Amino acid sequence: METDLRVAFNRYFELLHANSEALREEVFRLRYQVYVVETGFERSEDHPCGIERDSFDERSDHYLLRHRTSGLYAATARLILPDLAAPSALFPIERHCTFDDRFAIRDLDVRRRLGELSRFAVSKAFKKRIGEAGSLSGVASNVEMYFEPDERRVLPHLSLGLFAAELRMMHEHGVTHGYAVMEPALHRLLGRFGATFEQIGPTVDYHGERIPCLGAVSEILPTIKRVARPVWELMTDAGRYTCGTG
Repeated sequence: METDLRVAFNRYFELLHANSEALREEVFRLRYQVYVVETGFERSEDHPCGIERDSFDERSDHYLLRHRTSGLYAATARLILPDLAAPSALFPIERHCTFDDRFAIRDLDVRRRLGELSRFAVSKAFKKRIGEAGSLSGVASNVEMYFEPDERRVLPHLSLGLFAAELRMMHEHGVTHGYAVMEPALHRLLGRFGATFEQIGPTVDYHGERIPCLGAVSEILPTIKRVARPVWELMTDAGRYTCGTG
């Protein structure tokens, strides 16, 4: 299974670039489902019409992860892009986290290639163990009916699928360095695969512990390739999206 991770993942899920108004609305509706309905991280009164979005969405690119069998959108992520007209414009992480001074990025040329990996959202139906999945609108409550036995072993890798989406966006927009604010468990998981995002400041309390991180594609991808080749193949689509790292 591990050596066929990319093939297995792509058999059951597809990554969709949300490059239309209709698909971006699906992104915002899925985020509402996750951030408002399922977790309560956001208040419904702050997000009318079942849409969860913020001011950074205007300078972001978005992807959806769709479950092939059911047609459901299982997950989404965005990449907040640099403001090329005003490269000193802050990212959310710079507003809400304190950095060790040596990690402050002030060089405007670097900031033009800097993004923030953001708004990871996985539907409850796809992150719960089989038998514990909650129902979503228009979805059978017995959601495991959609899953084949081998497919269930792919579900824990949805977060890697979202990183694959982030890498596609970084590749497309020439972003070479990425901020992220991660749950400790996700940070540890990525570290196991060689995705060594460096902690750049103290852990913050935002809906639980979160770690402010920074990663350079030129450092992360070669390490993943060496440590966990199947994960590298999934994330880069077998070398198609490498941001020039090879």
